[in-house]
Amino acid sequence: MYIADFHIHSKYSRATSKNMNIEELAKWAKYKGLNLIGTGDFTHFLWAHELKEKLVPSDRKGIYNYNGTDFILTTEVCTIFEKRGKIKKIHNIIFLSSLELLDKINQALEKYGDLNVDGRAILQIEAKNLVKVVKSIDEKGFIVPAHIWTPHFSLFGSNSGFDIIEDCFENMTEEIFALETGLSSDPYMNWQLSSLDDFTLISNSDAHSPSKLGREANIFKSPFDFLQLRKILREKDISQFLFTIEYFPEEGKYHFDGHRNCKICFSPEESIKNKNICPICKKKITIGVMHRIKELADRKEGEKPEKAIPFYKLIPLDQLIGFIFEKPVESLSVQNKYLDIVQKVGTEFDILLNISEENLSKVIEEEIVEGIMKVRKEKVKIQPGYDGEFGKITILLDSDKSKDQQTLF
Repeated sequence: MYIADFHIHSKYSRATSKNMNIEELAKWAKYKGLNLIGTGDFTHFLWAHELKEKLVPSDRKGIYNYNGTDFILTTEVCTIFEKRGKIKKIHNIIFLSSLELLDKINQALEKYGDLNVDGRAILQIEAKNLVKVVKSIDEKGFIVPAHIWTPHFSLFGSNSGFDIIEDCFENMTEEIFALETGLSSDPYMNWQLSSLDDFTLISNSDAHSPSKLGREANIFKSPFDFLQLRKILREKDISQFLFTIEYFPEEGKYHFDGHRNCKICFSPEESIKNKNICPICKKKITIGVMHRIKELADRKEGEKPEKAIPFYKLIPLDQLIGFIFEKPVESLSVQNKYLDIVQKVGTEFDILLNISEENLSKVIEEEIVEGIMKVRKEKVKIQPGYDGEFGKITILLDSDKSKDQQTLF
């Protein structure tokens, strides 16, 4: 298998760890079991310089390498534009086919905004015109709308998005063939919209620190070059794209509706009953991902389109350890235990997905092994996230150690 996480950020993005550098990314990719990482942030001149200095071309065109970890050129940009009298704010991921084109694409994009204010550039340009700019520089390049259901800054978001993709990209919609589902939704939820059947759904971490790499990821049969990846995604090639790794979407910080300041969390049904108004402050609540999908869905839950790519839901290993021992994920004790386990046993993905209970039990504490087995069977209970607050998850252990532990992402 070949495991890829296409959407991350560098140390030059806001609210991002200073350890998001090439060296740390390559090191943590090995801990995780990731084979390929998107570079993120290639529009920022300091990060672009570092990429050109440190990445080495592989034998597959458009794929680069640093110390055994593959990289592909990607960046997330925020496009802000007016459409039919309303301001739209849409995040998109640009996939670039060659380092040789890096300066050209950045010169073209800097006409629409200062690329060096933030690793995730803010551009005053329509989404359809962003596609045109990318294609004018890199005929092989392509764009994937990012975290498409997030209320803020997304294609279908409740605050500034669209109801149908054609309204956003118009005559350039044909150039869009993949969509990123985001942490607060999974493929099962997206399958409720028949209009998305022709698009390949991908899942990525959107990591802001090395330990968050791979919390969502894409599993392919074998390595590819840039054009082969493009073909796999455009054709939704289920013989090569095997499955995605998903965060439990209820844990995502916009899964349910709500108002964080008033600690109001509503299901879609509760929101409708309250006319989308917070009962405490009487202001409009933030409409979350589940509600938005239900608004646009034309299928019932459980219906599955043809050529649907399977998925598995996981809890990251450090989060699982933190739950078991009732410690914060970022605590030194949890991080040390995580490193001890992956160095003794194998990669995080192998531990969470593949290694047998018997073999895990030879090295890892019984409670952690039980937690891994329960998550594989989705034996969890989740208090959904809302309005920027991550959800709280309980792993349903047989022992009495089960206790709510808020995710710290």
